[in-house]
Amino acid sequence: MPQERVISSQHVFRGRLVALRVDTVELPSGRRSTREVVEHGDSVAIVALDGEGQALLVRQFREAVGRTLLEVPAGGLKPHEDPEQCVVRELQEETGFRPRKVEKLGGFYASPGFCTEFLHLFLATELEPGRLYDEDTESIEVVKAPLASIPRLIADGSIIDSKSIAGLLVAKARLQNT
Repeated sequence: MPQERVISSQHVFRGRLVALRVDTVELPSGRRSTREVVEHGDSVAIVALDGEGQALLVRQFREAVGRTLLEVPAGGLKPHEDPEQCVVRELQEETGFRPRKVEKLGGFYASPGFCTEFLHLFLATELEPGRLYDEDTESIEVVKAPLASIPRLIADGSIIDSKSIAGLLVAKARLQNT
């Protein structure tokens, strides 16, 4: 498939979490256009299951959408951090549990039409209680949901963010096939 060719790039904003650049591109037809690209570091999304087959979800307010969402634990990779190390850190920070077993399920782009963020998807099991980081979790509520209830929670609009929907359905399919 023909690709666009970048003619020039200009950063118009650099923040703590994201940067915005505007690319001038040449289309395969020769016509020029612009692309606004949000640069965001890679992240992990974690489907954490306890010994009873319950998924550990987090309920938190998301300013960008102005509402509280029910999500899988997730977080950004620190510079040079291994994704599996990030899984352990983020899960402990958000839920207070540490996984003894971490399995890579794949990955996906968050919003490839305008954002560079890639999410590494993991299944975390054999959970053991760990230290909860109060400063990181003051506005996070941990919610357990039976894995069997996930399709209903998605269908009724209780879970509406893409990383959680994709992650939970991939994990459910993987577990059904093992």
